Amino acid sequence: MVNKQNNLRLGVNIDHVATVRNARGGAYPDPLRAALLAEKAGADGITAHLREDRRHITDADIEALMDGLTVPLNFEMAATDEMQRIALRHKPHAVCIVPEKREERTTEGGLEVAREENKLAHFINPLREAGCRVSMFIAAEMKQVDAAHRIGADIVELHVGPYCDEYTDGHFDVSDRELERLREMAKHAASLGLEVHAGHGITYDTVKPIAAFPEVMELNIGHFLIGEAIFDGLENAIVKMRRLMDEARA
Repeated sequence: MVNKQNNLRLGVNIDHVATVRNARGGAYPDPLRAALLAEKAGADGITAHLREDRRHITDADIEALMDGLTVPLNFEMAATDEMQRIALRHKPHAVCIVPEKREERTTEGGLEVAREENKLAHFINPLREAGCRVSMFIAAEMKQVDAAHRIGADIVELHVGPYCDEYTDGHFDVSDRELERLREMAKHAASLGLEVHAGHGITYDTVKPIAAFPEVMELNIGHFLIGEAIFDGLENAIVKMRRLMDEARA
């Protein structure tokens, strides 16, 4: 679904609604309810990461999202046989392949497409044949972008966490270098015909420089929005983020 104003879409990640729910082991808060609120507030899509250990999103959540959403679902997953089977059963609009370690708190880096090129090429073929758009979550490195292109990915999602973290910590000289690297890789990916997305760690303070890249077609934002929802409500948080994105792209 394309935002008609500026062609920059907002995907809202609802993983950490499930994190809060699972802390008590009950049924609330409901990730589907959050997703529907996000739709109402202007999200162009919903992102959910089904992890091997099911630490937040569960199989039942994916079932509910596939049945209940009217905007596209971006299904984040590791490159495992189990996740491939689940994706092929549901056939979501998009599948984003991410690295995954059981011991990590959150996704720590980009996918090593260059190192696993042959494996990933074979892994994504059935997903593409099933009609899923396939994205690779990668560091802003030329070798990773080029490898994603060679294996036939439709999309690269650039890991903007290093930029966001350095900016938040006040290391502006480092964050400026990270931002320039992101800019260069966004241009390079687009020149190869890849659709460019960006995500991980984006806040109100860091969104505008990334949203201003004309090559970026979608931002995926989750943890920050769920955190802000505690203070200002989920709809208000999404509306504010959407406004900042539109201002940057304008």
